[in-house]
Amino acid sequence: MGAREHKKQSPRKLRVGILSVSTTRSLADDKSGHWIRKAAVKEGHQIICHKVIPDDVEVISEKVMGVCTELSPQALLLTGGTGISSRDVTIEAVRPLFKKELTAFGVIFSQLSFEEIDSAAILSRATAGILGSTVIFCIPGSLKACKLACNALIFPELGHIVKHIQDG
Repeated sequence: MGAREHKKQSPRKLRVGILSVSTTRSLADDKSGHWIRKAAVKEGHQIICHKVIPDDVEVISEKVMGVCTELSPQALLLTGGTGISSRDVTIEAVRPLFKKELTAFGVIFSQLSFEEIDSAAILSRATAGILGSTVIFCIPGSLKACKLACNALIFPELGHIVKHIQDG
């Protein structure tokens, strides 16, 4: 079965979780997280959680595992902590949890970012993978990057990815 057929048979309304990684933002001023929430709802998805968590490897790992275990989202979007500073530890916390990594996501996101921000795109370590029956996306914290990742890559393929995960 081709991609078009899979997409036709893909679920349209998904359970989505959002975790914003930041030690400086609160839920009230989480512009990127709130934009993702609004965009996901507009796509027809149900938001099952939206939290801000600190840039800490153990906290991030525990929260990701907890959300996936307790709430069973079909998709979990993490925003923030994907850069190269010492406090950017989202990738170190989440990548070891993946049973499969969607290696093309980071590459294609970098290509799209390059078209918008030139060579600064190499500073992003955006990634995605599968944990249990949840697809997880780790994207930069900037609003512009969230919009790019969600509009160009995540939302157009989300149902298709979930269908593949469900089909086992």
